[in-house]
Amino acid sequence: MATNDQSQGGGNHGLSQAELDELVASSDTGARGSQGTVGVFLMMVALAWSLFQIWIASPVPFMIGVGVFNDTEARSIHLAFAMFLAFAAFPASRSPIQLGLGVLVPLIVGGLLMYSAKEGASVWWIMPVAISISAVVLLGSPKDRIPVWEWALAIVGAAAALYLFVYYRDISSRVGAPITQDFVVAVIGILLLLEATRRALGPALMIVASVFLVYTVLGPNMPSIIAHKGNNLSEIVNHQWITTEGVFGIALGVSTGFVFLFVLFGSLLDKAGAGNYFIQVAFSLMGHMRGGPAKAAVVSSAMTGLISGSSIANVVTTGTFTIPLMKKVGFSAEKAGAVEVASSVNGQIMPPVMGAAAFLMVEYVGIPYFDVVTHAFVPAVISYIALVYIVHLEACKAGMEGLPRAYVPKPIVQRLIGMVFTVAVICGLSLAVYYGMGWIRPAFPAAAGYIIFTFLTAIYVGLLAIAAREAPLKLDDPNEPVTKLPLPGPTIRAGLHYILPVVVLVWALMVDRLSPGLSAFWATMYMVFILLTQRPILAILRGSGEMVQAVRDGFTDLLDGLVTGARNMIGIGIATATAGIIVGVVSQTGVGSALADVVEVLSGGNILAILALTAVLSLILGMGLPTTANYIVVSALLAPVIVTLGQQNGLIVPLIAVHLFVFYFGIMADVTPPVGLASFAAAAVSGGDPIKTGVIAFFYSLRTAALPFLFIFNTELLLINVTMMQGIFVFIVATVAMLLFAAATQGWFLTRNRFYETAALLLVAFTLFRPGFWMDMVYPPYSEEAPAALVQAADATPVGQDLRLRVAGMNELGDPIEFVAILPITSGTTGEEKLDAAGIALRSDGDKMIIDDVSYGSAASEAGLDWDQEVLRVLRPIDVPSKYWMFLPALLLLALVVMLQRGRAAKTIRPVTA
Repeated sequence: MATNDQSQGGGNHGLSQAELDELVASSDTGARGSQGTVGVFLMMVALAWSLFQIWIASPVPFMIGVGVFNDTEARSIHLAFAMFLAFAAFPASRSPIQLGLGVLVPLIVGGLLMYSAKEGASVWWIMPVAISISAVVLLGSPKDRIPVWEWALAIVGAAAALYLFVYYRDISSRVGAPITQDFVVAVIGILLLLEATRRALGPALMIVASVFLVYTVLGPNMPSIIAHKGNNLSEIVNHQWITTEGVFGIALGVSTGFVFLFVLFGSLLDKAGAGNYFIQVAFSLMGHMRGGPAKAAVVSSAMTGLISGSSIANVVTTGTFTIPLMKKVGFSAEKAGAVEVASSVNGQIMPPVMGAAAFLMVEYVGIPYFDVVTHAFVPAVISYIALVYIVHLEACKAGMEGLPRAYVPKPIVQRLIGMVFTVAVICGLSLAVYYGMGWIRPAFPAAAGYIIFTFLTAIYVGLLAIAAREAPLKLDDPNEPVTKLPLPGPTIRAGLHYILPVVVLVWALMVDRLSPGLSAFWATMYMVFILLTQRPILAILRGSGEMVQAVRDGFTDLLDGLVTGARNMIGIGIATATAGIIVGVVSQTGVGSALADVVEVLSGGNILAILALTAVLSLILGMGLPTTANYIVVSALLAPVIVTLGQQNGLIVPLIAVHLFVFYFGIMADVTPPVGLASFAAAAVSGGDPIKTGVIAFFYSLRTAALPFLFIFNTELLLINVTMMQGIFVFIVATVAMLLFAAATQGWFLTRNRFYETAALLLVAFTLFRPGFWMDMVYPPYSEEAPAALVQAADATPVGQDLRLRVAGMNELGDPIEFVAILPITSGTTGEEKLDAAGIALRSDGDKMIIDDVSYGSAASEAGLDWDQEVLRVLRPIDVPSKYWMFLPALLLLALVVMLQRGRAAKTIRPVTA
């Protein structure tokens, strides 16, 4: 049996573990410099980067008053490390297309920058610099060593990034008036950053950033709808490199302040053995089910996604074990790879880390991190539940069986009682810890930190004592015959201490509400403590007598984790810096407002068409950009457009919903054929066709693509303005709806669907997601009043509800616009009093109603109302039946489908497993 599996490509189809490691390295950590003297040097640089990031995140510099860096200085040093390692660790590609781009782009961008200089400026040196960079690219670079010209690029690139740190005070005194030295450093820095981007991330982001630089210079020559005055070299240098508007902007700041620590935390947790633990636990709990290995792959990838920011590394880490086992139970190579791709990529939407997007949203949307995670939680969990269900449907279609258990299961009632008891114990412990912490802090304000650490350490040692009684967890060879699954109890007990650092992180973020950077610092410090102590303590508890070796192994694990964390950050650091060029162009040229006009023309003002255009653009960019860069680019370009055009068309879309919409389509970057890197990685492991793997993974990911459209129109899915009980209700209903959507798209529910059953399931799923769509047709929620009756409409609107006003006025550029404003009625007894409390004064002009004045900071001002706007329509809320009454016909239709399918399923005999 094992031989047959291997003949079908059962494991990695000829790829050794070293080749798989190289696959990850070439896309994430750099394919060069792991051995010899150069390897040691690069290891020391990466280690120094990690230690620097830990230092600036810690409170120690502020306590001792030494080594305190402001944001700009920290970003400068952060980018210097990333630039140096990008050139040192990533060799220039040998692909003719890649090399051609590496040669042409510096020449084109250099020529444009030279062209943009003011008359009389001495810029003759730009083309020699560009030619030199192109020549170095042509010289090539081997993987086994770093030639002298690569050292030169690395050092010069790092020096250009460090320029803001070294000359910070001088630059701050001449902002807006760069000198020759600024010009030289900025031009060299931009050209080298583009080349570093090509090496670390591929050509797509480099091309996009270069196109935006071309647009900056050639603005007057563009089509009239997107034309602008154009920017000269002095403005470009000042905006893009010398200030924090471009390269050193918000995106790089998020990478410096938040993302590095979270990536480092995940790397340390993986080195401690948590990744293996998650895989083993998932298999012990789910491996016996239909398609069990695939379900276990989804769950283990979800858990790994909590700590990992790389979908490709996730595919290779979990896929080398899960994909061969999926093939053993009947999945084709492509479907096995696609399941792993879909689950690994979705790890980036899983709170609390969400790749880097969660922290970028904090800055871009302007809401606390806690709120970002709260809004993102329900869609992410629903998406993973739906993927488990998709795997179950695939297994049902093929009549698969699970892997054999290693134990006789208890009766279902006994298992349910055990689950309830376990949940009750966990809830009791959680409440005790929560209120205990709440008592410790005020009772011992000075010593609270030491008491909490002691308490955590006692729990940690206790969990290690439990783990010491079990055999150490080891990954079995997935290509060998599987005779039985690991026992759940011993497997879970063998690694419970890995949950503690995650608890520390979540507690700091969610309960103590510390900043993301400080939360990650404390979690990372606790992770360092675990790495240094878990092996020695386990050696003592097991009586193995290998203390010296255990201590040495602990230090080795810590060193490996620090170095790997830094090398995993190279691509993210470079991506955020290069995306800063694009964000800088958007702010410098005003292309955002121009793009709004383009999108409005293309969509005809239809909000659904606007969303579809945004989704398509995200997918197109996703074919080459990493998720973080894709999110930064599309959110900078289109998030404000969706909000503005949505408001003009009567749909008030919260900004966080728009950013999550963009991000969800951005994660398709690693799935979308023909460039989905995660699909190629999975195909390398499975031995399947990479394009076919990507196509199947894309269809598995349709549930993820449907969710953004749904939560744009039904923001309850993001837990916006809902109570806890409403949130639970929304989660249950949305989960059922997504499972029905998955059953419809997979063509299988209780048995194979007929076409009308698929249509019925889609209709039921849509109704459960958006019951208001149908109810609004039957009972419109608003009564339209004449503008002259605005005071009467306000009088009839109860306090706590909103009036909707469609108004016409001028935008910031003086162009006429129409939009819908939501005016909350907060207090007052008469219509006049309610409008006055909202901060709005009116005057009549014939049959027109004009806004005469709006109070500063009032509800009317926040709604976008301003003086001299004309009220075109007034929509007054009226009492209507609950939208949830639409669930009744939906559930009746679902019952009909169930009845039809049960009748057919009863005639088909299929093997059934427990």
